[in-house]
Amino acid sequence: MTSIRLEITGSYERMPLLATLAAHAVPGLEVTDRQTLSHTRVIATSAGPTLVTVRFRDDHLLLELDRPPAPELLPRLRRWFDLDTDPSSVSAALGADPVIGPLVLARPGLRILGSIDGFETALLTVLGQQVSLAAARTFGARLVRRYGVEAVAGYHSFPVAATVAAAPVVELQRVIGLPASRARTIHAVAAACADGLAIDPSGDHAEIRRRLLELPGIGPWTVDYLAFRALGDRDAFPADDLVLKRALGVGSAAQGRAMAEAWRPLRAYAVQHLWSVAAYA
Repeated sequence: MTSIRLEITGSYERMPLLATLAAHAVPGLEVTDRQTLSHTRVIATSAGPTLVTVRFRDDHLLLELDRPPAPELLPRLRRWFDLDTDPSSVSAALGADPVIGPLVLARPGLRILGSIDGFETALLTVLGQQVSLAAARTFGARLVRRYGVEAVAGYHSFPVAATVAAAPVVELQRVIGLPASRARTIHAVAAACADGLAIDPSGDHAEIRRRLLELPGIGPWTVDYLAFRALGDRDAFPADDLVLKRALGVGSAAQGRAMAEAWRPLRAYAVQHLWSVAAYA
């Protein structure tokens, strides 16, 4: 067992992150324990599948790993939990805004929950569209159980793109319990990623967006959400999001975009604050 302390820049609101992790935790892939303030899952790395438990402390994260970390693991974890953002810069940019400012001042350490793997986030996002969180977790669990690999202690690693792409659409539909159109989207995303599409912060964001929009069943909301979560775009703004529109009191995406112009280039943090208020309310 390897223990590592990850330092955090500035104040850190851990409870909203834990609540989000718990709401989306896929059985067989991950477990969030809100009593011990921890999250455990297997992460695929260049050194092999690694079982990681993240313990959220007041001023740092404590990692417990079942093997020494691969070189890329710690930077991925820091991005996942947005540890390197200086919250004072967000407060300086948004704190005086009449809509977002009070939210930022109330939770100055609120961070954006990113993504540990872009392909995983993309598939789970598609599975979660137009269904409840409970249904999304069930679909994710079926996907992981059938196409993932049991790694350690009953935890599975998330399926790789080539494995999902090799499954016929009718099989994906039957195994996961999806409508045919949703199964085609899952297959298309997997095939694109198996063919070289990397949904990763280091890539060309405009090109990633373009390629995603070419896939059947992928629309602007999905692309904006993946930019928010998986690409680390701090100006991403999923204007068509229903919860976001309700929080802003607007009836259209265009109205939301107009309001959000004042929050550039940190619209993603404004979104995170609005979503958090909606969730806690």
